Amino acid sequence: MNPDIILPPYPGILLSHVHLVQSLQEAEQAWGTLKNADVLGFDTESKPVFFKGQQSNGPHLIQLASDTEVFLFPILHAGQTTTVVKALLESPQILKVGFGLSDDHKRLHAKLGIMPNHVLDLSRAMREKGAGDLGAKTAVAQFFGMRLQKSKKVSTSNWAASPLNERQMKYAADDAQVALLVYRKWLALKALN
Repeated sequence: MNPDIILPPYPGILLSHVHLVQSLQEAEQAWGTLKNADVLGFDTESKPVFFKGQQSNGPHLIQLASDTEVFLFPILHAGQTTTVVKALLESPQILKVGFGLSDDHKRLHAKLGIMPNHVLDLSRAMREKGAGDLGAKTAVAQFFGMRLQKSKKVSTSNWAASPLNERQMKYAADDAQVALLVYRKWLALKALN
């Protein structure tokens, strides 16, 4: 892909299809939507650290995406929603896909006792021979011919804030769903070869 070509922006998921899970009832609705999925997009967000030696106490948000809906689970409400997140992330039947997930695994285990199971890190799985890990921005350009906009201001915002603002919700939702859509496109192209 020629880096000098300006790609159209990736539109992402509509905010009306992004659900902030803050109660047991909302967690049960998420469970009802996601429990029968074959694959889920998966990511986490953590409040950034800005000082040398400072440790992150993340994750502060867990994102799980189906083809049409994204559920955002703030850890602030973990007592009510951890059971659903744990069941989905530890399920051996549901494949979870995302980009750069190694830190996510460690942090989820350390903070919540969740051991993600049946997970595919697309950064490594899609890596070309002799190249480094593939990121979400590169994958969106390669597979969809679009530019995934990743605002530094939003990515380094306070993910422990309650409530999250709309820009944070959209950013987090797109991160999880784009992984699922890239995975499906990658599989379809592999099937053609």
